[in-house]
Amino acid sequence: MASNQKPIIEVKDLSVKFPIFGGLFLGKVAEVRAVEHVTFDLLPGETLGMVGESGCGKTTVGRAIINILKSIAPDVVLGGEVIYNLDEGPVSVMKLSKKAMRPYRSNVQMIFQDPFASLNPRLTVMKIVEEPLLIHTNMTSAERTERVGWLLDKVGLNPEQSQRYPHEFSGGQRQRIGIARALATNPKVIVADEPVSALDVSIQAQVINLLEDLEAEFNLSFLFIAHDLSVVEHISGRIAVMYLGNLVEIGPSEVIYNDPKHPYSKALLSAVPLPDPKGAKNRQRTILKGDIPSPMAKPSGCPFRTRCPIAKAECATYTPKLVDMGQNRSVACPYVK
Repeated sequence: MASNQKPIIEVKDLSVKFPIFGGLFLGKVAEVRAVEHVTFDLLPGETLGMVGESGCGKTTVGRAIINILKSIAPDVVLGGEVIYNLDEGPVSVMKLSKKAMRPYRSNVQMIFQDPFASLNPRLTVMKIVEEPLLIHTNMTSAERTERVGWLLDKVGLNPEQSQRYPHEFSGGQRQRIGIARALATNPKVIVADEPVSALDVSIQAQVINLLEDLEAEFNLSFLFIAHDLSVVEHISGRIAVMYLGNLVEIGPSEVIYNDPKHPYSKALLSAVPLPDPKGAKNRQRTILKGDIPSPMAKPSGCPFRTRCPIAKAECATYTPKLVDMGQNRSVACPYVK
């Protein structure tokens, strides 16, 4: 992929804080710093994998990109920018109201983690997949019916199943319905929030292969959020590694998997199971000490310093920024080579 392509989405210095209220007068008593100063681009037609431990802020980044955080948590404090570079020009979306945001939602859609909770159990598959078309298009009823049938066929389901309800499908089939809904408006970008984590391993492969086929056919861009590193390696062209709300390393998938630089990336990748027992026995493991700190009481300076095997006293005084290390890879640590 050409590095001089204009990004379809630019995330600039994104910060997300959730205030916590309590006490007699329900005042602010603490805040969760879920995401801090995250910056990256998503290019047309690429899949960017975002990995990290549970609670590191991956899903929050995805929700910020599709601009639904204010709807979920009205008191959330947002900083930075999320810019869509669309045919009509760039638009900064984080400060847009629900009404102002509506024209842009058809371009950026989301596949949710839980296929059991993300589909309305009272609606048929036809109504679920048709809903974005009702909101964002002027199609007639016949055109919508034809479109829904075409979408179901694209994701490997029988169009005749459109009058069934979600409870009549398996987990993998429900996720395919969610994918069909996300594709309904011909989006340019899809945020896939751990789309296979709730599925059996055999079904995971089918859904991953489906997403790859759809990416190639429709030139889609994916932000693929996951904690299963083997899945991310398989589907992603680039990988962004997050720790405690901060981006610590980003670069081409092959480069990071074969030669991780950041100490956290090394620990994360050394925990991936290997199919070859001999290879697993001989490889060097990086074992982290301690538990991940709370986002409400993050360490000063580098958020990883309390568990880092190469931490120095200076790490407590400032938060390192991403630095270009060559090979299109950036690392947030001044002590790696």
